[in-house]
Amino acid sequence: MKHLLLPFLLASTALAADGVRTEHDVDYLSGGRAEKADLYLPAAPQAGEKFPAVVIIHGGGWAGGDKRAAREINIGTTLAQNGYVGMSINYVLANAQHPGPTWPQNLHDCKTAVRWLRANAERLHVDPARIGVIGGSAGGHLAAMVGLTGPELDPPGEGDCRVSCAVDLYGPVLWFEQRDLSMFRKPRAEAPEVYRLGDPRTHVDRNDPPLLILHGTADTTVAVADSEALATALKAVGAPHELVIIPDAPHSFHLQPKQGDLRPLVLGFFDRHLKGK
Repeated sequence: MKHLLLPFLLASTALAADGVRTEHDVDYLSGGRAEKADLYLPAAPQAGEKFPAVVIIHGGGWAGGDKRAAREINIGTTLAQNGYVGMSINYVLANAQHPGPTWPQNLHDCKTAVRWLRANAERLHVDPARIGVIGGSAGGHLAAMVGLTGPELDPPGEGDCRVSCAVDLYGPVLWFEQRDLSMFRKPRAEAPEVYRLGDPRTHVDRNDPPLLILHGTADTTVAVADSEALATALKAVGAPHELVIIPDAPHSFHLQPKQGDLRPLVLGFFDRHLKGK
């Protein structure tokens, strides 16, 4: 389903204003990995209280970006203020420190974060059955992949990587048939199957968890057509999804761009699929 998002449609939704606890640079990967995570936690959980959790995946073309960028802080704070545990992660990047291919390790890192939340659910007051994921740009692609892919792209080891829902903010899709991407360290002409497996459309089926896709009409980095292509693929198999096109929004917006407050929309999606509201 496709909508034009108008700010006044969302104005009546109330948001919580509780404090937020943070834990920075949590070691969620084994083997001495440099990549860490930041946790955003409701301020004062009651004994026995359980919260849904959401993994937050930053963007940066799979080669840059950071878990503590403005968008990720905005999303993590919003989640914690509204009864969620947010986990903003760094993951392996295709940069000078990693000259080889970083796919599928980057996706494995994201899925390992889901496993880590389940393994640490008691300490964090997390309900292990209610975990979602959100990401922007390259992180939007990875968030969609966490939701759409099954065990064939899970990391080695034990533990459940499944999520109950996913939010993709302007993630690349058509790039996988249009460009050579640094994370593969090979051009498309040499590795067509690798690019095919990296394309979210390859993995859609009717049993996928719900996916919310947001994209701005003023995005000159990732075309709106990328999100439209993913929505078309999801619709073709009957997978639950919603595509929201935001007039005049550029690339790389958070949940409170000047075009309108997106918190009610995104929180409403998570509330439906992680809180059962």
